[in-house]
Amino acid sequence: MLLDLAPQHLKERRLAKKTKKTVRREWTPADLRTLKKHSKDRTPVAKISKEMKRTVGALRQKALVLGVDLGHQR
Repeated sequence: MLLDLAPQHLKERRLAKKTKKTVRREWTPADLRTLKKHSKDRTPVAKISKEMKRTVGALRQKALVLGVDLGHQR
Protein backbone atom coordinates (compact mmCIF):
# COMPACT_ATOMS: atom_id res chain seq x y z
CA MET A 1 0.00 0.00 0.00
CA LEU A 2 1.40 3.42 -1.02
CA LEU A 3 0.83 6.51 1.03
CA ASP A 4 0.26 9.89 -0.59
CA LEU A 5 2.87 12.05 1.15
CA ALA A 6 2.40 15.25 -0.89
CA PRO A 7 1.40 18.27 1.21
CA GLN A 8 -2.19 19.44 0.93
CA HIS A 9 -1.23 22.80 -0.62
CA LEU A 10 0.43 20.99 -3.53
CA LYS A 11 -2.67 18.91 -4.19
CA GLU A 12 -5.02 21.86 -4.54
CA ARG A 13 -5.57 23.23 -7.99
CA ARG A 14 -4.13 26.69 -8.52
CA LEU A 15 -6.44 29.34 -9.91
CA ALA A 16 -5.30 32.28 -12.00
CA LYS A 17 -5.22 35.59 -10.19
CA LYS A 18 -7.95 38.01 -11.15
CA THR A 19 -6.76 41.20 -12.79
CA LYS A 20 -7.83 44.61 -11.57
CA LYS A 21 -10.68 46.23 -13.45
CA THR A 22 -9.57 49.34 -15.31
CA VAL A 23 -11.10 52.43 -13.76
CA ARG A 24 -11.22 55.44 -16.03
CA ARG A 25 -11.52 58.89 -14.53
CA GLU A 26 -12.37 62.04 -16.40
CA TRP A 27 -9.92 64.94 -16.24
CA THR A 28 -11.46 67.69 -14.12
CA PRO A 29 -10.58 71.36 -14.55
CA ALA A 30 -8.74 71.13 -11.21
CA ASP A 31 -6.68 68.19 -12.53
CA LEU A 32 -5.71 70.21 -15.59
CA ARG A 33 -4.70 73.22 -13.47
CA THR A 34 -2.60 70.95 -11.25
CA LEU A 35 -0.89 69.37 -14.26
CA LYS A 36 -0.09 72.78 -15.75
CA LYS A 37 1.22 74.07 -12.40
CA HIS A 38 3.52 71.08 -12.01
CA SER A 39 4.70 71.56 -15.58
CA LYS A 40 5.63 75.15 -14.81
CA ASP A 41 7.36 74.11 -11.56
CA ARG A 42 9.28 71.33 -13.40
CA THR A 43 8.10 68.67 -10.92
CA PRO A 44 9.30 65.12 -11.79
CA VAL A 45 6.60 63.11 -13.57
CA ALA A 46 6.84 60.20 -11.12
CA LYS A 47 6.05 62.55 -8.23
CA ILE A 48 3.08 64.07 -10.09
CA SER A 49 1.87 60.56 -10.87
CA LYS A 50 1.77 59.56 -7.21
CA GLU A 51 0.11 62.79 -6.14
CA MET A 52 -2.61 62.69 -8.81
CA LYS A 53 -3.01 58.89 -8.70
CA ARG A 54 -2.62 58.60 -12.46
CA THR A 55 -0.08 56.68 -14.50
CA VAL A 56 2.98 58.38 -15.94
CA GLY A 57 1.70 57.49 -19.41
CA ALA A 58 -1.66 59.13 -18.74
CA LEU A 59 0.04 62.31 -17.56
CA ARG A 60 2.38 62.44 -20.54
CA GLN A 61 -0.48 61.83 -22.99
CA LYS A 62 -2.65 64.57 -21.47
CA ALA A 63 0.31 66.97 -21.45
CA LEU A 64 0.88 66.21 -25.13
CA VAL A 65 -2.77 66.94 -25.95
CA LEU A 66 -2.66 70.18 -23.95
CA GLY A 67 0.66 71.22 -25.47
CA VAL A 68 2.29 71.33 -22.03
CA ASP A 69 5.89 70.23 -21.46
CA LEU A 70 6.54 67.72 -18.67
CA GLY A 71 10.22 67.38 -19.47
CA HIS A 72 12.00 64.53 -21.17
CA GLN A 73 13.79 61.96 -19.05
CA ARG A 74 15.43 58.78 -20.30
